[in-house]
Amino acid sequence: MQLDKLVTYHKALADPTRIRMLILLSEGELNGQALAQRLSVTPATITHHASKLRAASLIRERRDKNTIYFSLDDYFIRASGMATAELIYRRGADGKADEGDASIQQQREKTRASVHKSFFTADGRLKSIPAQLKKKLIVLEEMVRHLEPGRRYEEKEINAFIKTYHDDFATLRREFIMHQYMFREDNVYELNPPELWARWETLK
Repeated sequence: MQLDKLVTYHKALADPTRIRMLILLSEGELNGQALAQRLSVTPATITHHASKLRAASLIRERRDKNTIYFSLDDYFIRASGMATAELIYRRGADGKADEGDASIQQQREKTRASVHKSFFTADGRLKSIPAQLKKKLIVLEEMVRHLEPGRRYEEKEINAFIKTYHDDFATLRREFIMHQYMFREDNVYELNPPELWARWETLK
């Protein structure tokens, strides 16, 4: 997720009506008319605020005939909040050394090497997509490190890149976005700064 995406996320939260909409949607899916009634606003107001929330990826929409239902994008809401905190605090935290740093780093490198050995062939192909989140993140991180920072990739280019590792490009492309390794807009993909990537090191 690019920095401007995080800014969009926080701008979308900077409105009382939108916050109240999200709180109501935390209880479950609701249509625009129901939201309008519960918030004592017009349906047009709900439509306006929903467009802001959708643009920031905070909600999803589902159409059933002539009715649009809204629901939270739980993963993005949580991930964006965590990404903001990580971005603010990581540099300071990384600069603090203690006696255990060397051994912790050594253990992480050992874990990384073990996952690489288990899931990558000698020629760099991915044997399978790990089911365990921590191992999956290590695999995804290894893959995206071979992409160029600042370069904008068409979807077909990302698909071709992924297929050099594994045939299931659709799943892996989705994982890149879900775990914030890449940012997608209008089917154009760009590598996020490492500060925004999901951190496997924090998982057990």
